[in-house]
Amino acid sequence: MICINSLMPSPFSQVFSAISSLLNSEALTKQPLFSTVMDHRYDSSETHRNKCAACYRQFNKKEHLVEHMRTSYHSVHEPMCGVCKKHSRSFESLREHLIGPLPKADCERIFKEIGCDICLKILPSRNALRAHRESCQLTRSNNGVLYRMAKLGIQDNLRIDNSRGRVAALACKMVGGGIDGSLDLCARVCLIDEHENILFHSYVAPNLPVTNYRYETTGIRPEHLRDAMPLKQVSRKIQDYFCNGETVWQIRSRSGRARILVGHGLDHDLKCLDMEYPAILIRDTAKYPPLMKTSKLSNSLKHLTKTYLGYDIQTGVQDPYDDCVATVKLYMRMKSQAHKREDYPLATDPQNRNNFASWKQSELERMTPETMLEISRSDYYCWCLDS
Repeated sequence: MICINSLMPSPFSQVFSAISSLLNSEALTKQPLFSTVMDHRYDSSETHRNKCAACYRQFNKKEHLVEHMRTSYHSVHEPMCGVCKKHSRSFESLREHLIGPLPKADCERIFKEIGCDICLKILPSRNALRAHRESCQLTRSNNGVLYRMAKLGIQDNLRIDNSRGRVAALACKMVGGGIDGSLDLCARVCLIDEHENILFHSYVAPNLPVTNYRYETTGIRPEHLRDAMPLKQVSRKIQDYFCNGETVWQIRSRSGRARILVGHGLDHDLKCLDMEYPAILIRDTAKYPPLMKTSKLSNSLKHLTKTYLGYDIQTGVQDPYDDCVATVKLYMRMKSQAHKREDYPLATDPQNRNNFASWKQSELERMTPETMLEISRSDYYCWCLDS
């Protein structure tokens, strides 16, 4: 006789059977139970990370992202990758992103196919890239040949003329003064307009004796300075031209009659010329953030010309006209960038009500990264605003 109770499954046998089937299941043999829990925790923290919409840095907390946006000053004026749309603080940083030692793999692949290595643009096709490079790789101006053949001093009648445009480039060449010849003295100056036409060029008689003519790079000899125009007269002519009827201390905006001064290392040139000019109208390629190194130090004009214009300067005897042309071309290239227009593009504009300082922390933390990028503004004056 069979006991009925023996046919009934006991609670213990049910539990044992359930555990056995669970341990022998295919899912757990491939992935342990604790692993699935850890993966769930990892996914949870990953989804709560906050990613900057400009530079793609990730933060664990929204408040950290907000602080990053307050201090980074991301804006439409930053150089941007044409592939992944990542913002960079300078073109050198963007270049490293595309073709540096450790580039972004997808961006590098596309850039090698249809990217311009001078202006860093991404073109629609290889044919478009070939056509683009013909205009992007600039050359020395033909005026330079005529200038070197001309006699210095014949264009020293610099006159105030509103028809000459609002932009002019200045370059100086220095000789040495002092006991060891290390003191820079301006001995040659050139001034051109935005179309690379010479406005003024002359040798300059320094106020102090010259002890080193630095002939290998300047090409200047004692006889060139014997009857040269005095430094004070040269400075007055140049300053009068740029001020264009306004006094230096009255220039307060970019919309007046005074002209825009373009150059490289202009602080040094203006000091050697004993001349002052308001910073609001100075466009210095040595101090323009997009053209600086990732370490925020200045690049040489020789490097900028080779990298961003595609030709060499300052080989052998250096010509101030070539320096002027290079700075004008760099300025025009930076000025011609097509950036989105904003009513108040600078974070420092007093009228800018979209500045982060006007928002509460709680309001900012509720914004999406894209919205925070929209209200962010640049901390430098982009030359596209001169257009």
